[in-house]
Amino acid sequence: MPSTSFDPRAGLPAVPRATKILIAGGFGVGKTTLVGAVSEVQPLRTEEVLTEAGVGIDNVDLVQEKSTTTVAMDFGRITINDALVLYLFGTPGQQRFLFVWDELALGALGAVVLADTRRLRDSFPSIDYFEERDIPFVVGVNCFEGAQRYRTEEVRGALALDHEVPVILCDARDRGSVKDVLIALLRHAQTVAKQRREAAGSPTIPA
Repeated sequence: MPSTSFDPRAGLPAVPRATKILIAGGFGVGKTTLVGAVSEVQPLRTEEVLTEAGVGIDNVDLVQEKSTTTVAMDFGRITINDALVLYLFGTPGQQRFLFVWDELALGALGAVVLADTRRLRDSFPSIDYFEERDIPFVVGVNCFEGAQRYRTEEVRGALALDHEVPVILCDARDRGSVKDVLIALLRHAQTVAKQRREAAGSPTIPA
């Protein structure tokens, strides 16, 4: 998938140099892979080996090759340009670890919800979490090999997303593809911030 070049003059948000982004989604959807693909430093991972205790809880039917699971977070960093560094925090995918999310979400500019079209229902807890807390998010559809491909509007309808939430097809293994998703999130977060300023009657800040 072609990479979108980053233009600092293209109206991206005026954000602090250190900007926090969450990477969320269901179990085995590719969050750890995404962080590792794009991070310019060795990613921090908190993975544990799957055991019999997870039988009946962790659904591995479509990810049978998966032998570990994130139990706290993944962490990586990517420099977009001289003025913008993103710190990526990958959340645990299982609902029993949702208590970790509130800590990770503090101060986050926005989130990427990574989705697998073979089990879209696994995306709903993440989507509900960010909608309830008014945290801007985009949906990145991780195009697994062998999975049926759908148009972004079909995915939007299946997930009952508002029309302004960006849906992007991506490959979580590819650095350029992941950067496209992150840039889409930055643009969306800027749009949401502008709308909120206007709704509050505050003057907008020129890009």
